[in-house]
Amino acid sequence: MVVTPRRPDDSSLAYALLRITLGLNIFMHGTSRLLAGISNFVSGMIKMFQSTVLPTAVVVPFGYALPWLEAGLGFLIIVGFRTREALVAGALLMLALTFGTALRQDWDVAGVQLLYSAVYAALIAALRYNSLSVDQKPFARSEPRIK
Repeated sequence: MVVTPRRPDDSSLAYALLRITLGLNIFMHGTSRLLAGISNFVSGMIKMFQSTVLPTAVVVPFGYALPWLEAGLGFLIIVGFRTREALVAGALLMLALTFGTALRQDWDVAGVQLLYSAVYAALIAALRYNSLSVDQKPFARSEPRIK
């Protein structure tokens, strides 16, 4: 009889790697904007949306909130805490970003956002493989499997 420690299956590992990669990407979007100066980011957003119907009164608060939302959601997705809620919130955030991008008629960026949305959808659809996350307490001691 050989005793081997439990290890995740390949699907769970692949899910964790994709989840962590997306989380890191989103986290760094927010963190880099915060480190570069949030007012600079908001000023750039105001300029981008000047020629759209979106009023500055909507752009400014969204611009101040966006980096914090990205950093927070990215962190939750990286560690896998409240994963479903964080992924749904991230997908809804992408929906809002896509709306703004479509108003600006920046179809190249809209295409990239569609790719992010597809990754969010895939991760939500495959949540059953989210075993390597804080949600699932993967580091808790478990009984070894006997082969």
